[in-house]
Amino acid sequence: MKIEMLYIDLLAPVAEKLQHWIEAGIEMLPNFVVAVVMLLLFWFMGRLARKYGKKVLESTHLPYSLVNLISTLIYIAFIGAGTFFALGILNLDKTVTSLLAGAGIVGLALSFAFQDVATNFISGVLIAVRRPFRVGDIIKTSEHIGIVQKISMRSTLLKTFQGQHLLIPNKDVYQKPLMNYSTGKRRIDLAVGVSYNADLEQVREVAQQAVAPIKGVCKEDPVRVYFEEFGASSINLVIQYWICFERQPDFLEARSEGIIRIKKAFDQHGINIPFPIRTLDFGMDGGGSLKDIMGGDWLSVATPSKPKSENPPYRRSNQPLSELNGS
Repeated sequence: MKIEMLYIDLLAPVAEKLQHWIEAGIEMLPNFVVAVVMLLLFWFMGRLARKYGKKVLESTHLPYSLVNLISTLIYIAFIGAGTFFALGILNLDKTVTSLLAGAGIVGLALSFAFQDVATNFISGVLIAVRRPFRVGDIIKTSEHIGIVQKISMRSTLLKTFQGQHLLIPNKDVYQKPLMNYSTGKRRIDLAVGVSYNADLEQVREVAQQAVAPIKGVCKEDPVRVYFEEFGASSINLVIQYWICFERQPDFLEARSEGIIRIKKAFDQHGINIPFPIRTLDFGMDGGGSLKDIMGGDWLSVATPSKPKSENPPYRRSNQPLSELNGS
């Protein structure tokens, strides 16, 4: 009898609790159905918004990665809104507040833990929006130069002119100086020196005529020649001309052809490109020459007293030197 009473005392609270839950569940069943319907409605609306939003964004010629990112964020926003509405219908307002507070704390912790990832991600979004370069452009950034192969939300993939693939974090691409060579035109500067007795006006005319016929030179931009300085052994000048630039070989070929044509034209017109002149000083205090240091007639060469024979005698390994000398 005592055992039965003990079981009744233990099971009574449990049964009472279960009965309360069942009654509350039956009472909240209409709200639960409405919450599920609301959640499904927002899910469906989110799918439609993502589908048509992607079509609209693609018509703006934004990068594919950015289009996917924006459309996914729209979808997540609809799902989140539907979840909070559903919890509100179920009178779980405190749960909504707790979720928001927890999300804020988790977001703060993740922002410190994944600071570099977040920086690269935000830089990727800004690059996609501002579009300082596109796939196929030749850029130079972080002392690296190459052709852009892919732009993702975290990094930019370059292919160097030697054929290697280089992955650069987007924060380095966005925060550091960037040079884009794929702008349609590119200028070539060729530095050269001519001798002091050259006619500088003739030099300028010959250089302009030599460079103008090069394939790819922009006709609307004239070839310019500027004399820069009086050098140690030459008068230095720079020859500037623009080329219609599409790929790196265009630049290399135009520069190489310019060097060939200028050298050939200077040779034909007797314009000398002098070698650098160096003066060697052999004195400890300066001003000394090699003759002063060596002393005497340092250019004379002593001749032997007896002329050398055409075929000098050959000594055997066991032959004495007296026999070799004829004694």
